[in-house]
Amino acid sequence: MKKILSTLAIGLLASAGVFAQAWPTKTTSIVVPFPPGGSTDTVARAIATQLSSKLGQPFVVENKAGATGTIGATQVKRAAPDGHTFLVTSLGPLVIAPHLIRGVQYDALKDFDTITVAVQAPNVLVVPASSPYKTLGSVVAYQKLNPGKMSFASSGNGSSDHLTAELFWQQTGTSGTHVPYKGGAPAITDLLGGQVDASFQNINAVIQHIKSGKLRALAITSAKRSTLLPDVPSLEESGLKGLVVYSWQAVVAPKGLPADVRAKAHSAIVAALNDPQIKQQFVSVGFEIVANTPAQFASFQQQEFARWKKVIETGKISID
Repeated sequence: MKKILSTLAIGLLASAGVFAQAWPTKTTSIVVPFPPGGSTDTVARAIATQLSSKLGQPFVVENKAGATGTIGATQVKRAAPDGHTFLVTSLGPLVIAPHLIRGVQYDALKDFDTITVAVQAPNVLVVPASSPYKTLGSVVAYQKLNPGKMSFASSGNGSSDHLTAELFWQQTGTSGTHVPYKGGAPAITDLLGGQVDASFQNINAVIQHIKSGKLRALAITSAKRSTLLPDVPSLEESGLKGLVVYSWQAVVAPKGLPADVRAKAHSAIVAALNDPQIKQQFVSVGFEIVANTPAQFASFQQQEFARWKKVIETGKISID
């Protein structure tokens, strides 16, 4: 009898091992909570292509835009935690929108299983080429003498570029006028045309304009200088502490993902991000590959959540 039970136990363990490896078994949805064409969509499609090729099942990107990314995030929160639905998102829905939008239908810190922060990119303080401001110091000096008069464009209320400007004002004891746009493209268009004075834009969104001389870069929010802009000082080295800021894209799943599926998904996504062609594609426009562990991501999310909550409350920022 013991021999029979032992044989059955071994068989069950073997079956469990086979079952644990049976992922993915069907088409997997990668939900992007923004329209096609942006940075988050680009990251998601690069990952999806790699996973489809390597894992033998389709990974399909679905754009579910609206409400600052919270509609798509809510859809993923409500999906089955079986490894066939993931959310690829910017920091907004995970650490910013919950502080700005009433009635968000998810708990950003509790309703998702973290997989990895895929990439990050610093913001760059840029002004039009015709601007009288040549240095970071001249911007700070002007704002101190003229509170609220210098205009800063952003891609929208609560965006990374908006909150970077707010943090900049809080850390320097200055103030400017926030000019929100419906997306980064129109903000940059008006910046190029001189309709606004400055902006903290994602490096990948403005690098070509900086290289062509249409925009002047005064400072960067990374911990150290970017290899793409070696002559542009960081805010930290310029003496402004607490202003290391990155925009980032990450991958999460509905809460309750089986541990083995989570581990396999993490491994596959990290491998995709480190594919030489994909890595070069991102690095060439200013992204840095992060590809950290689920635990590291969870800790980072908590830090970012608290940081932006404080900035939003201090600045009395509203989504309206």
